[in-house]
Amino acid sequence: MYKNAIYTILENRPLTASVWRMVLEGDTEWITRPGQFVNIALEGKYLRRPISVSDYDAKSITLIYKVVGEGTKQMSGMQKGEQLDLLTGLGNGFDTAAAEKNLLVGGGVGVPPLYNLAKKLLAEGRKVTVVLGFNTAEEIFYEEEFRALGCEVVVSTVDGSHGVKGFVTTAIAEREIEFGYFYACGPLPMLKALYDATTQDGELSFEERMGCGFGACMGCSCKTKYGNKRICKEGPVLKKGEIIW
Repeated sequence: MYKNAIYTILENRPLTASVWRMVLEGDTEWITRPGQFVNIALEGKYLRRPISVSDYDAKSITLIYKVVGEGTKQMSGMQKGEQLDLLTGLGNGFDTAAAEKNLLVGGGVGVPPLYNLAKKLLAEGRKVTVVLGFNTAEEIFYEEEFRALGCEVVVSTVDGSHGVKGFVTTAIAEREIEFGYFYACGPLPMLKALYDATTQDGELSFEERMGCGFGACMGCSCKTKYGNKRICKEGPVLKKGEIIW
């Protein structure tokens, strides 16, 4: 189920040169699991913009987004007090009941939905190790926020300017991280590399171009071992065992 509602901007500020954090006040009843997303209507734009939910409470939603096109550029120029039309409660989200030792792997703007997931896992008494992957130190965000939650945090950068030099899979192998289950969100090459490098089960959150965002248009369908699934409806989170590359 999803809901269409109006939200008021409480905060909209940059975290890096291209990544922004927006906090919205409004109804969060339909957001029930970490890993879900919202679909934002923007003035003058035909299609809504899907953005993952980084965190939420009873009265607000936190979104972290990267400015990559005209829509997100328009979002970055919005001010406190302005309003946005959102579809909320979209997607299936992550399952937090899998293992005691959990590995969360985020690449770039795949990092945000893992924040609320980490909070939920820690609240359930589970151990959480977070591996964050970026190209360079200037792109890093939320390293300290995850650490403040109580997570063990490892950062990798492709150019070696911060943390482990290389990719997230490099960091996992180098630090010999022990885990029983993993959760991942990031660019497709990262997800594929992680899939190939792990023997443990896990859940991967995929990005895909969307039309409606709630399963009606079938524009984001992908093949799985159990038939076609819509990234906006049955996804964006898929189990490792059902994925066809």
